[in-house]
Amino acid sequence: MKTMRLSLVGLLAMLIALAIPSAAGAQDGDTQAVFGNLEFEDPETGEDVPVEGASITVVDVGTVVSETDGTFRLEVPEAGTYVVELDIESLPEGVVLRNPERQSLERVVEAGQDGRVLFALTAGESDLGSAADGGSGISGRRVAQLTVEGLKQGLYIAMAAIGLSLIFGTTGLVNFAHAEMVTWGQLATYFFNFYGLAGLIGFLAPLPGPLGDGVNLIIAAVFGVIAGGLMGYALDRGIFRGARRSGVSLIAQMVMTIGLSILLRYVFLYSFGGNPRTFGDFAAQRAWKIWIVEITPKDLVAMTLSVVTLVGVGLYLVYTRMGKAMRAVADNRDLAESSGIDVQRVITLVWVAGGGLAALGGVFFGLDQVKWDFGFRILLLIFASVTLGGLGTAFGALLGSLVVGLTINLSTLVIDAELKNMVALLVLVAILLVRPQGLLGRAERVG
Repeated sequence: MKTMRLSLVGLLAMLIALAIPSAAGAQDGDTQAVFGNLEFEDPETGEDVPVEGASITVVDVGTVVSETDGTFRLEVPEAGTYVVELDIESLPEGVVLRNPERQSLERVVEAGQDGRVLFALTAGESDLGSAADGGSGISGRRVAQLTVEGLKQGLYIAMAAIGLSLIFGTTGLVNFAHAEMVTWGQLATYFFNFYGLAGLIGFLAPLPGPLGDGVNLIIAAVFGVIAGGLMGYALDRGIFRGARRSGVSLIAQMVMTIGLSILLRYVFLYSFGGNPRTFGDFAAQRAWKIWIVEITPKDLVAMTLSVVTLVGVGLYLVYTRMGKAMRAVADNRDLAESSGIDVQRVITLVWVAGGGLAALGGVFFGLDQVKWDFGFRILLLIFASVTLGGLGTAFGALLGSLVVGLTINLSTLVIDAELKNMVALLVLVAILLVRPQGLLGRAERVG
């Protein structure tokens, strides 16, 4: 009981502390700006050529022209989210945007910091096709690029979906608050990235990072994952273990998770604010060209880490004693308990692991942007992945996530990007009509 109280108090303290440095940062008197560098690769020499004289506009702020070395910088009055537009008519002849849809970009600028924007230019036609509708035609390059984007999104979703699936398998609980565990990973990592533990425990301020100051994103992500595991532990010990012991029905517990999700979401809004932000490291990177696709170094590293993590989780579930116990409890809880397995201990570990994996997925998604309601935005996709793969199966959640990620992105070849999430749900319905238990789920007799 004492451990449970300490966990809940620590969790609440970190949530409240998120608001304190945010308010302080808003009062910082330093200037902030939007900046970048315009250049393209010469197809003959392979060298980067700066673009001079191109016009860049920050909406409601002003316009700036790129210098001889391709750089541009325009100060903005305050921290916030700004729309930055490139005038394609001002580009030199033969130079175009690689992706015509990215003529207008949003950029979050922190107080006292410069926010970088990156317009990817190329010589000749854009890389996404030469259709008259502005590059939306089907081409081998575009299919390959969208496939990579789909795999990336699928791997990130899988990090959250596996935890949700294991929690359902071991407890039977449909946890709508799992989305907030994803968001918590983003916010906790942002907190440690900028403020360190001193943001939570003030007297640590004189010490070096990560105690008294912010730390590199990699170290902050480790703390974020730990915070995610602690959140999972706190929710299980503080709420759902008691509910299970009291005999609260699964339907009632599901309603509890909905209320908890709403509560946590607006605590995040109060603490973090409504404006999206970015991590202090790796905010804007130039993409690497690998064969016919482009990918930023941070996404390549994140995808690699996702694969390593997911493979590690799979090996843990298959070969370790605790992993086998988890699968046994998910398969048949009563039989596992009668066989001598400590079911409550297994459930606690599943909550901790699920929270940590969800937090890590949130960190990877946050490499683009950190938002107070990000988990809620992808909750439907997480549930679709788990259901598609088969409820309660970790490997099914992984397969379902990859299918969802690929379907969403490849569907934009033929439909508007704003409708892409709808296609994933249509695929879910179609597959469940043929295989109701999901791709890797086990068929059960009803009645």
